[in-house]
Amino acid sequence: MGMTMSQKILADHAGLSEVKAGQLIEAGLDLVLGNDITTPVAISVMEGFKDDKVFDKDKIALVMDHFIPNKDIKSAENCKCCRDFAASHEITNYFDVGRMGIEHALLPEAGLTVAGDLIIGADSHTCTYGALGAFSTGVGSTDMAAGMATGKAWFKVPEAIRFEITGRKAPYVSGKDLILHIIGMIGVDGALYKSMEFTGDGISELNIDDRLTIANMAIEAGGKNGIFPVDDVTIEYMKAHGSRPYKIYEADSDAEYSAVYKIDLGELKPTVSYPHLPSNTRTIDEAVKDHIKIDQAVIGSCTNGRISDLRAAADIIRGRKIADNVRCIVIPGTQKIYLKAIEEGLISDFIEAGAIVSTPTCGPCLGGYMGILAAGEKCISTTNRNFVGRMGHVDSEIYLASPAVAAASAVAGYIADPAAY
Repeated sequence: MGMTMSQKILADHAGLSEVKAGQLIEAGLDLVLGNDITTPVAISVMEGFKDDKVFDKDKIALVMDHFIPNKDIKSAENCKCCRDFAASHEITNYFDVGRMGIEHALLPEAGLTVAGDLIIGADSHTCTYGALGAFSTGVGSTDMAAGMATGKAWFKVPEAIRFEITGRKAPYVSGKDLILHIIGMIGVDGALYKSMEFTGDGISELNIDDRLTIANMAIEAGGKNGIFPVDDVTIEYMKAHGSRPYKIYEADSDAEYSAVYKIDLGELKPTVSYPHLPSNTRTIDEAVKDHIKIDQAVIGSCTNGRISDLRAAADIIRGRKIADNVRCIVIPGTQKIYLKAIEEGLISDFIEAGAIVSTPTCGPCLGGYMGILAAGEKCISTTNRNFVGRMGHVDSEIYLASPAVAAASAVAGYIADPAAY
């Protein structure tokens, strides 16, 4: 029996000719990632090792993004811990205020993730880099510590689910709508510890930002990772953002999948995920009928803070005003994206409409700061999770959607169809 794309990457990094689903392996790592919340725990664990040196200062990335700029004393102390560690170990890829961005937007942009890589990160959305044909997955801080020290990690080889994407997107349908549709279809545990592998001629309809969004939210379906085949779009992106060598892996024709789903992009509509699970989805026409009044709109995050996301939102907001009693918060994913949005006039569009624009930060996505919700408030957000209390008070509500839907809703004051604008 042949191997899937993910299995081939794992086998190669483990120095094995083949692996099978369920097999335990030890594999070499190309990159170990941490942020300002998870890294201090990993550093504490490393201090207990006999040898607390890092395996390769060039293959570790520490990104200060969750509570940056520091929101309080504790977050300042966490960042100082990371800053001191990065300095003492001469970590090449340390990103702090002025250089930082939201980690999963920043690392591909910086050329630190390429096709064929094996990546772990102490953040659940590390699965984002599968958009470039890498095997990347989230781990705990203890595994991050071991990875920083040894350059290796243990893996249980996952089974795989294949998603065959066909057809052409309708207007206002994006990668966010596709992944919300998938999660609504299979549930938040539908891909539990499985590799979500995307194939089909419809992938040509998805730009790299779409693919990054889809891979990013594989974890919301329980997936171990999400991964896309490497095509001309991928190669063009990698060449534009770095010079690291990459390796293309392709699934064997006789690879085994635990399930196969076929999805026609032409049948999709903009999709909204209702509280309190990403799988609680409705199409936009259903959501509009519910006339859900919102108090806040958030456009940004590691899921949808890229330049195409800001363009989609600005195209709707431009020349209009944010509705009375709605707070609209726009958060570019990185400094470069922020600068590009300034150059294109998008930031002016947002501010003139009555929105605010933040420095890159995870901020409100995890209920950190820059948009905490009070009891009873409703927020439409381009982030990735809408669990109880995720963005503030346990009695608040989060509705997940694409940048276009979030922007239309911010203007309307209730969840709205971007086609109406």
